[in-house]
Amino acid sequence: MDIINKLAEEYVNHFSSPESLELAEISRQTNATHPKAHMLSGKVQGLFLEFISSILQPKYILEIGTFTGYSALCLAKGLQNDGELHTIELREDDADKAEANFSKSYNNKQVTLHRGNAIDIIKTLPFKWDLVFIDADKTAYIDYYELLVPKLSNKGIILADNILFHGQVLENPISGKNAKAIHSFNEHVMNDFRTEQILLTIRDGISLIRKKTK
Repeated sequence: MDIINKLAEEYVNHFSSPESLELAEISRQTNATHPKAHMLSGKVQGLFLEFISSILQPKYILEIGTFTGYSALCLAKGLQNDGELHTIELREDDADKAEANFSKSYNNKQVTLHRGNAIDIIKTLPFKWDLVFIDADKTAYIDYYELLVPKLSNKGIILADNILFHGQVLENPISGKNAKAIHSFNEHVMNDFRTEQILLTIRDGISLIRKKTK
């Protein structure tokens, strides 16, 4: 299901600021060689991640689902000078590609790539997160969320990707496993007294979640 008008998408892309040469090369390589290149965040979503990070100026960022490293480098642009970004990737091939891309980045020393199961790794990281980007196994979104809400800083924000899951959450009834998981996640957050969220129709949908201030 096409949930965003293609002409509108092209218009938005045209009038958004250009991506850096570094990110454009990662995009080119991923699209040319990766069988699941559609998973790449891409220019417009990447700029959105960069904007949010630059506004927050986080000290600690967590990304769940590195893929080839594009989104991590977008998020890293807002880091404080002594800040750290920790990103987790389960698939070894993608982790290898991301690590190679990070090695060419000017802020590579601020980026730590973890390989393995995100649930296990998150439990070992001792930080209060200022910014979290969830873009991994959809059936585990609620588990990630419940682990991370207590670990958010006072200004912390969770960004959850693929919240519309290719429009499948709009079907009645919802049939796909991942779409069902995403719909359950959206309901779970909506009913959580601790947080508030807004869903945006950028690309495949992004949810912005933060702790309630009152």
